[in-house]
Amino acid sequence: MAKCPKCGGEVANPRKSWKMAGRPDKTGKKVELTIGLFDCPKCHKPFRVVLSKRKI
Repeated sequence: MAKCPKCGGEVANPRKSWKMAGRPDKTGKKVELTIGLFDCPKCHKPFRVVLSKRKI
C-alpha cells in the first residue's frame, strides 16, 4: 500500500516498478532501490514510492 502525498489516498498496486542503483553509503556499498509508480484514484496524479532497499 502506498499513500498519495497530495490527497492521502491509498493505492494498492503500482502501475510500473523498476530497480535502480542508489548512491554508495559510508562503507562504499551501493543500495539497490525498487521504485513503484502509482496513480492516485482520488486526485488522478502519478507519484513514485521506494518499495524496497537492498545492499549490493
